[in-house]
Amino acid sequence: MCRPNSLRGFPHMIRHTLRFASRLCLFGLVALCVPVVAHAQPPAIDPAGLPGPLVIVGGGKVSDDAQKAFFDLAGKEKAKIVVIPAPADAEKTGEESRKLWRELKPLSVEVLAARDRKQADDPAFAKPLADATGVWITGGPADALLDLYRGTTVEKEVKKLHARGVVVGCRTPAVTDVVIKGGPGPITSRAGFGFLPGFVLNYVSDSRAGTPPLERALADLPGYVGVAVGETSALVIQGRVARVIGDSPVNVCVAKGAGKPAATDTYKAGSLIDIVQLRRAAANRAAKEPFPPAKPPEAVVPKGTLIIIGGGGSTAEMWERFIKASGGPDALIVVLPTALEDPLPETIGEVSTLKRFGAKNVKVLHTRDPKVADDPKFSEMLTKAGGVWFGGGRQWRFVDAYAGTLTEKRIHEVLERGGAIGGSSAGASIQSEYMPRGHPLGNTVMAAEGYEKGLCFLPGCAVDQHFFARKRTADMTGLMKKYPQYLGIGLDEATAIVVTGTTAEVIGKSKVGFYDTTKKPDGDKDYEELKHGDKYDLKKRAKIEK
Repeated sequence: MCRPNSLRGFPHMIRHTLRFASRLCLFGLVALCVPVVAHAQPPAIDPAGLPGPLVIVGGGKVSDDAQKAFFDLAGKEKAKIVVIPAPADAEKTGEESRKLWRELKPLSVEVLAARDRKQADDPAFAKPLADATGVWITGGPADALLDLYRGTTVEKEVKKLHARGVVVGCRTPAVTDVVIKGGPGPITSRAGFGFLPGFVLNYVSDSRAGTPPLERALADLPGYVGVAVGETSALVIQGRVARVIGDSPVNVCVAKGAGKPAATDTYKAGSLIDIVQLRRAAANRAAKEPFPPAKPPEAVVPKGTLIIIGGGGSTAEMWERFIKASGGPDALIVVLPTALEDPLPETIGEVSTLKRFGAKNVKVLHTRDPKVADDPKFSEMLTKAGGVWFGGGRQWRFVDAYAGTLTEKRIHEVLERGGAIGGSSAGASIQSEYMPRGHPLGNTVMAAEGYEKGLCFLPGCAVDQHFFARKRTADMTGLMKKYPQYLGIGLDEATAIVVTGTTAEVIGKSKVGFYDTTKKPDGDKDYEELKHGDKYDLKKRAKIEK
């Protein structure tokens, strides 16, 4: 049986070995630069992304687009900008930044340039940050910035602002929780400010030149993602989505793992990047048991019933059979509408439909926060439920909220008690072990690293939906070439499979395609079609003859 997905539990602090730190004190400062520590683990992955916007610019001239992006996020003409200049030449860089921002006519621009750590740790000195709507860190050597501000009141106040949703802009690699330096020689690392957890940055004249040092550093930083930022590159990050702006591209690197080689992707201006997806991909590559396994478990549902619908409508039989399998009209049925985007509608369609077909006890369970989903009180109703229904939308939202949590465990227990799990569209794909089309930025990517594992109610299978209506047969063919160990199942619209044990019964208006790479069906198709009333043995991977 598949074990629940788990990407939680990363410790929040980088485990650097600093036994000799006391010997490296200079003027009361601890030099934290050490060789990259193998097996350091990144902070926990927050599916919401960053609490406040983050604008990261390259080391060259700040482009008009990057400047406008920060200014707009800071409040435009109502912006109260605080500039933290490079320590090496604070007076000059501070005045240049003041001039840069005053050209846009914000409400105010203040320069906060500490002489030393004592001043940076003085609450009175940091007071201008209290009302700031944007903080701009001009850059300079990362070590100098970190030596001066890390752990001080200034850093703490900026982090409070960011946590409240205030934009932070910077042109320094110190923005991440691990800062690396070194080129052809040894790579060293130290703890950074941590505004962009789980990433390491490299500032170079050409983003391509920045990838080799990142690749070497990532080999000793499992679970981290590397970003090479060119002189004219910029990233604008809001929540979990980063937008590339500037004249040069941004390169993103992940280390080898999960049977895949190290990879570098190039993103040009206008490209969108989901930082949570990247972090989940890196985490999976670093996992002791990465997904997918070379040999998945057999496609067996030992207890209970699955009703898996291909989206695009349904039939009365589907709802009636789900209610019956859940224990009848009086049984508690829990609906999860989490795949929908915010704000959720006041009336959840599946709740109304279930009631229309006779269900008397239907409740809604919803959160975006996996910490909430891990709270026993949140999912207590599942301990008494006879059925659980996964609604339509985007299946990755189910993964973000429930994978690896107590809520997921309790949903499995509903099935183990002999209950029913149903769902349509996104609520279909989430039920399979392999989950196609999981990329948060679009549903055209069949194999989205970091979002490939479903909740595994149907092990050994990869379920796609809207299959024939949206001409998705070639997509499944490609997925089966990539992962031939899985049984591919393509559900057309208003069509479902009812799974008990090893049997999948087809019901509905159209057909289902079964993809088995171990044998080729007769004819020119690489899948076997079944229609209403047909049955398929998932373990033997063969149609059950009537």
